[in-house]
Amino acid sequence: MMAGFASTAMAAPKIIEITQVPCQFLEAETTNHHYTSSKKADCVAINKQSGDQRLESAAVMTLEPGDYIFRVANDNVPYEVGFWLRDKDYDWTDKVLGQKLSVSGGGLFKGKTKDYAVTLEPGEYLYSCPLNTTPNYKLVVK
Repeated sequence: MMAGFASTAMAAPKIIEITQVPCQFLEAETTNHHYTSSKKADCVAINKQSGDQRLESAAVMTLEPGDYIFRVANDNVPYEVGFWLRDKDYDWTDKVLGQKLSVSGGGLFKGKTKDYAVTLEPGEYLYSCPLNTTPNYKLVVK
């Protein structure tokens, strides 16, 4: 560093790797249930039957405030999946969303990985995949 110049380098975002398999995120549930799904409707039925029960024992992701990259991988889901991270009380039908956080995207075909950048403030969040119909997993930032 040159004399008289302060370093303005920002800390790099922390990378959180998460993996989607049919109807679930592995890291949240810690057990791969090896569901078979060839389309979204399969996961809708599976999660209607077992999603609430699985959420009761799912790990709550706990992070510190800061910048993150959620690196999401499609591990053997035979159709497009995505990722949706949002405030716990986010309501997409609310016409005045104000400061609510919502980060989402699709395009994750079998074997692909995609990064989602986000700055997280203290609070409670949910993450899921509407395309692979997973439960709404909890994330707490404190």
